[in-house]
Amino acid sequence: MLKRFGHCLLILALLGATGGHWAVLQTVAWGDMLAKNLQTKSVGEAITKTFDGAHPCKLCKQISVGKASEKKSEVPFQIKKLEFISERLVFVFVAPRDFQLMIELFSSLDGLTHLPSVPPPRILSV
Repeated sequence: MLKRFGHCLLILALLGATGGHWAVLQTVAWGDMLAKNLQTKSVGEAITKTFDGAHPCKLCKQISVGKASEKKSEVPFQIKKLEFISERLVFVFVAPRDFQLMIELFSSLDGLTHLPSVPPPRILSV
């Protein structure tokens, strides 16, 4: 239940971020216009009048005003020139001043290998 609610919130956020809310509102406006036009006209005339753009409804006008006001940005977008540093980076490797030889902790690797204390699980054994 909570996962489905999170998915719905994500879809709503994506619609809002990409301007999809205007598409949803426009679809609702067209549906309403088509329903009203079908009451007085034939199917062909109602579809033509709904989608020709010459007869916008109140909601269509408000959507176009909202889209236009949203596109205006208060902060002008400035294209900046990319600057690359032409200097060469030089790596200098310096040997350490003091060097000590570490003693060997294990004379051979035999002490590192051992068998497990418990038998393997039955699922894994063949």
